[in-house]
Amino acid sequence: MKKYQIVVFILLILIADQALKFYIKTSYHMGEEHMILGKWFRLHFVENEGMAWGWKFGESGGWGKLALTIFRLGAVIFGVYYINKIINQKFNKGFIVCVGLIFAGAFGNLIDSLFYGIIFENSDDRMLNVAKFLPNGGGYGTFLHGKVVDMLYFPIIDSHYPSWVPWVGGKEFEFFSPVFNIADMSISTGLIIILLFQKRFFKQQATNEKHHTIETKTPVNDEAQIL
Repeated sequence: MKKYQIVVFILLILIADQALKFYIKTSYHMGEEHMILGKWFRLHFVENEGMAWGWKFGESGGWGKLALTIFRLGAVIFGVYYINKIINQKFNKGFIVCVGLIFAGAFGNLIDSLFYGIIFENSDDRMLNVAKFLPNGGGYGTFLHGKVVDMLYFPIIDSHYPSWVPWVGGKEFEFFSPVFNIADMSISTGLIIILLFQKRFFKQQATNEKHHTIETKTPVNDEAQIL
């Protein structure tokens, strides 16, 4: 696989991810929701300070957020080195694409964490304002403390647990409840495909390494002597 191909692939994912985030951040108020395909696919604007799928690490807006952003930055820097390495070593193309998906997703959410606090106005869930891009008074946070924008919501099943189920009987049940973004989806897709096809990916690589040959211009004939 050529390096420029994976670069273009990653850039397309980043552009799609950031374009949708910019649109949601500057068009929706916090919690705003619109149906796209019936009830099971919606755009629902939320923000999170943590990891993918809304998970959090440490206290909100504190050291946990800073540590997570620095970790993402380190992962992206390592990702550049690793992608270059696996391309040079001619790894399976499918594996390279999966690593590209994971890298693009990590990079997409890193952009939010690094810059969104500087370039966007706060989306207040009480005022229900639509945030401005590059507001006069400055952004809602500082460098490394931006919030990740999420919007993709797929509540495929929205029902209640049967009354006879212990502890949760009668309570609401929803599948699939997390709100996520294109970057999250990219990371998850890459990881799932690697887990499903890891034997194929790494078996081919092991075969390639086993059959490496050394070319030589030394003539081979019947007069060659074995010492």
